[in-house]
Formats: sequence, C-alpha cells, structure tokens
Amino acid sequence: MAVHATAAGCFLATLSGISGPALAALILGLGATSAWERALLRGSGSPRAIEIAASGSAAVILANGKAIPVRAVRGIGVTRYWVALRSKSVAGRSVLVTAGMLGPAQMRMLRLWALWGRLPGLAWRAA
Repeated sequence: MAVHATAAGCFLATLSGISGPALAALILGLGATSAWERALLRGSGSPRAIEIAASGSAAVILANGKAIPVRAVRGIGVTRYWVALRSKSVAGRSVLVTAGMLGPAQMRMLRLWALWGRLPGLAWRAA
C-alpha cells in the first residue's frame, strides 16, 4: 500500500490539471484492491487450504469453494523457508507458502511433496 501511495504522490506532484488527482485516486484504489485481495486474503478467490491427494496431485481450495490444481515450482521454488506453487490451469495464478504459515510438521510435509511429488508413507516390512 505504501508503494501505491508513493506512486499517487508522484502523480500529484508531476501532473497538472485533472489528470494528476484522477490518476492518484486510481492508483490508490488499485493499491487498496490488491491489498484486500492478495495481502489480507479477504477476496472470494483467496486461498484457504492446500489438499494433497494420495495419488500425489495437489489443489488449492479457494474461499469460494473452488479447487485449483497446482504443481510445485522447481529450483528456487522449494526451500526451507517457502514453497512456491503454480496453477496448472489458471495462467498467472500462484501461491507462496512461507514457513510461518504452517506448523513445522505440515511445512515439512509440503516441502517433501514439492520435492518428490508424493507424501512419505510407511515402509513395507517383509514377513
């Protein structure tokens, strides 16, 4: 929101007439909308849960109940501090899960799934 407020101030300082205040109001509105939708997670399209099936597929459940299939972003997308998930179907939609968002055990399970494509299970014991 601070970046949008700074941009609005720049528009006010550099543009004269009605265009300066109009663009400043629009950029502030854009900042408020993006903060509401993305940062505060108040929109109907905001992520609420991640479900990982036994088959290894995963989906992000949105606030409106819709499930979007996701895949892990390889490389820098999986670290001990975060896991980046990209949508398989919706272009440009991604979710960043940081270490503080989940408990240690849940974050470990998500990282293992992101790295290996499956959750750890029990080893079979030969009898």
